[in-house]
Amino acid sequence: MSIRFDGRVAIVTGAGRGLGRAHALGLAARGARVVVNDFGRDGEPPDAALSVVAEIEAAGGEAVANGADVSDLDQIRAMVARAETRWGRVDILVNNAGILADKSFAKMDMADFRRVVDVHLIGSANCTKAVWDGMRERQYGRIVFTSSSSGLYGNFGQANYGAAKAAMIGLMNVLHLEGAKYGIRVNTLAPTASTAMTNGLFPPDEASLLSPESVTPGVLFLVGEDAPSRTILGAGAGSFAVACIVESPAVFLGAGPDAPEALAARFTELSRSDDLSPLDDAFAQTRKYVAAASGSANRTDGATSG
Repeated sequence: MSIRFDGRVAIVTGAGRGLGRAHALGLAARGARVVVNDFGRDGEPPDAALSVVAEIEAAGGEAVANGADVSDLDQIRAMVARAETRWGRVDILVNNAGILADKSFAKMDMADFRRVVDVHLIGSANCTKAVWDGMRERQYGRIVFTSSSSGLYGNFGQANYGAAKAAMIGLMNVLHLEGAKYGIRVNTLAPTASTAMTNGLFPPDEASLLSPESVTPGVLFLVGEDAPSRTILGAGAGSFAVACIVESPAVFLGAGPDAPEALAARFTELSRSDDLSPLDDAFAQTRKYVAAASGSANRTDGATSG
């Protein structure tokens, strides 16, 4: 079944170039009306955003450019209000805006740490907050956060970026739970692509495969009518994979004086990968640990009474 967005309104942040541009063009090509957001001077959209709008309109689509700073909640609320005034709704939000300020943690200024977190994490939270009530009222919403392999697996020199990108997973997990009964589905994209942000990081033969357009099909799937929710989708070079957070079975060791040594002795057992499973929410983990402790206590009681 074809994935279409006719009648839907989408906001894509950081959409003037790179991945955001590809996402905006992809959504518009399938019928969405698109707000092309990219940081501009004094709130005015930059030429890059205006150029993307021109591309969409030349192809017969509808789009508007916006220059709001994602880290400024008032500007973002104004952006969403303009979209709702013009088109009546916002159905889709693709949180793509981002910056880099790479240095090893020892050399990193904390102002650069905060600046990267403000754009990636606070910016994504601001944009999501601005559309959240409308999506709840209309009982429909599709939200994508953009993470990274740096957040999932680590990358030297990117403590600020990795921390912000890992935070996307936590934000997704909670909003998936809070939005489920309102028809809001929340997912996370973990892309790898050759863009201005990654210029020079990939050999030429790899860079030619890692186009932004090769990632966009993942976004279109994650914001479709039949999208999943709470999915971490890796994407790059036209290849896709699902990343999962799983946990090994709980082993009860107690809290006695020898518990640290018992943990050390059984750590290899806890680290095995043949019996991992996902958890539905935070309390599922708590219940699992309590069940392991209760089962151990019952076995002890049985042995004692026997």
